[in-house]
Amino acid sequence: MITKDTKLLFFVFFVCFVSVVGAVGTWGLLERRLMQTRTRIVAIGDSTTAGTPAFASPIEAPPDGRGDETSQYTYWLMKDHPEWEVLNRGVNGERSDQTVSRFVRDVLAARPKAVVIIAGVNDVYQGRPAAHVTQQLERMYHTAAGAGIRVVAGSIIPYNTATPAQNARMAEINTWIRRRADADANIDFADTRAAVAAPGNPDSLASSPDGLHPSVDGYRRMATAIAPVLERILR
Repeated sequence: MITKDTKLLFFVFFVCFVSVVGAVGTWGLLERRLMQTRTRIVAIGDSTTAGTPAFASPIEAPPDGRGDETSQYTYWLMKDHPEWEVLNRGVNGERSDQTVSRFVRDVLAARPKAVVIIAGVNDVYQGRPAAHVTQQLERMYHTAAGAGIRVVAGSIIPYNTATPAQNARMAEINTWIRRRADADANIDFADTRAAVAAPGNPDSLASSPDGLHPSVDGYRRMATAIAPVLERILR
């Protein structure tokens, strides 16, 4: 026999259940709307974008990447700016001409508001001239501008085993990047090299697990250099 108290208990349970389901549904809707309204940014380049050595990018280890997610500057950008969706499109060991070859697939197809481009260190490592790198960077800058995508041009970061000649070539490329950004309203410069360099030694990493790539703190510092530039151009 169902008493009035039992009916009341069932009613209270039903109201609570509906309220919880409604709250969960509302939160899910809000979460989906937040995802839909996030500003998309693509980060493209070599190992220093991928997050090497502790992280393999989603390009290298589909679909979400693999390893310590804090070992990528894209992680730190999104941690401080949850309204941004920053896609890591870095590939370890890649030269700038190889980055150009996938620019349409990995950048234009994503339809971002902005792209962060850091490329050229492997060209230098392999003995290619500075002019080779600047030509490839110019191609990417031009392609982004044609698609209405703002460019954040990062400077090539150091590695500890670079020779004086390699450091001179990186300095030449970075000077060109800075001047190119100064001359073009669609390009903004971010000094990622200075962000990770050792105090008093711009040709050495402040901290590194392997002498070639930044530590987790180095990747965080790269994000610190890039974020204000993105904030300014995405207003």
